[in-house]
Amino acid sequence: MGFIKEFREFAIKGNVVDLAVGVIIGGAFKTIIDSVIADLVMPVIARLIGSPDFSNLYLPLKDGIAPGTPLAEAKKTGIPIFAYGNFITVVINFLLLALVIFWMVKGVNKLRRETPPPPPAEMSTTDKLLVEIRDALKK
Repeated sequence: MGFIKEFREFAIKGNVVDLAVGVIIGGAFKTIIDSVIADLVMPVIARLIGSPDFSNLYLPLKDGIAPGTPLAEAKKTGIPIFAYGNFITVVINFLLLALVIFWMVKGVNKLRRETPPPPPAEMSTTDKLLVEIRDALKK
């Protein structure tokens, strides 16, 4: 029973719960970023570069694959392939996600700095009396 009690105390601590919420929100946030990249950013980049789909960008490392063959069919041939298109997509995805997270952290830090410190609490009569006694003893 000691292990279960100890684990329950560990799991209920604020940091563990905060971490779990962060992971869940991060997973949901990743799908939003994936959609932004796949549906908004990549078509614009593909339009500028002239390639409609990055996932089919590859270089065959041996002859035997006709130009324009989709990546899935090229992989079935057994010829070694340097498939760099998906890597480009993943790198762009990472950079955009890092940029958005940077903006979020920067915004949170700005909000934390703008929060004014609480006004000093007024001393109670007992505290005032104790301060007077302390000051009198110092003399």
